[in-house]
Amino acid sequence: MRWEVVGWGALALLLFAAEALAPGAFMLWIGIGAAAVFLIVALVPGIDLLWQVVAFVVLSVVAIQCYRTWWRPRARASDAPLLNRRAEQLVGRVVPLTRGSENGQGRVSIDDASWQVQGPVLPVGTLVRVVAVQGTVLVVEAASG
Repeated sequence: MRWEVVGWGALALLLFAAEALAPGAFMLWIGIGAAAVFLIVALVPGIDLLWQVVAFVVLSVVAIQCYRTWWRPRARASDAPLLNRRAEQLVGRVVPLTRGSENGQGRVSIDDASWQVQGPVLPVGTLVRVVAVQGTVLVVEAASG
């Protein structure tokens, strides 16, 4: 077996294994490019290494673009889109200020955590509604009613 055929086959398997260990649907498409070059080099002997690398880059880019064009838009929507975005899960909650806001900054306790809040100047105990999240800071407004 020729070294370049073995090399491209090994690279394709390595990229597929990397995708299996750290899924993200990126290494898969580069692996498809390597697998395509493996097949080309196996079927057409004597292709210069430079052209093999060029084919790998071009085929990988084509595979990634195919994914971005056809497969990613069809991806199934998550049934829990906020699962790992804890702060965004708090939007809409009404809670009392545990530390009155000074210069628009204060604190609230929600469940088992204390959160920094930004909003109007209000005294301790005032009910506020979380309306947005900016990083780890909750944006609040006075809760009406």
